[in-house]
Amino acid sequence: MKKGLIFDLDGTLWSAIDTVLPVWNRTIKDCNLGKIISYNEMCSYMGKRIEEIAKLCFPKLSENKRIDILKRCCYNEQSVIQQYGGVLYPGLEETLESLKEKYHLYIVSNCGVGYIENFLNFHKLNRYFEDYEMAGRTGKSKGENIKIIIHRNNLDRSAYIGDTQGDCDGAKFAGIPFIFAEYGFGSVDNYDYKISTFADLLEISQKAV
Repeated sequence: MKKGLIFDLDGTLWSAIDTVLPVWNRTIKDCNLGKIISYNEMCSYMGKRIEEIAKLCFPKLSENKRIDILKRCCYNEQSVIQQYGGVLYPGLEETLESLKEKYHLYIVSNCGVGYIENFLNFHKLNRYFEDYEMAGRTGKSKGENIKIIIHRNNLDRSAYIGDTQGDCDGAKFAGIPFIFAEYGFGSVDNYDYKISTFADLLEISQKAV
């Protein structure tokens, strides 16, 4: 039986807010919009698709204009992430090393193309993850992308680990258990399992998958 653990990225595996927030604010300043995104506001955007973030961030702009600005932000952040990466949650690599002995590991995120790749390359984590998918490549929802990973990798049993209600909804859509990473950015009520630290997965994964 092939068992998999599928991970969200921001708020689950790492935080790159300190790296990308200054880039976003410089990009927005260059557009002469007179807006500055706060740290807490940026946290509230984590896990959302670019269309959702654009609407929340620039509600008075046309859809095309606000999406164009967000795409510029995401494009400009890539080179900075390549240089500085983000902050991995405590115990991440040691836990992944142990999990890989029992499970096949994957990532599904609502990010744009290049974001997962930069995460893996900067922190040298490629060897732990066999496949990944993102909204920026497929244009699909998180739940649909989770299904893509499950089917593409012929998984018999799997669980999704994330930190927002959107992550939970995506797991439910895909018909698999959801493990809530409560140390992340969001809050979730109807999770199946909960972890307070990344290392808690060593025990919880045995119940979920």
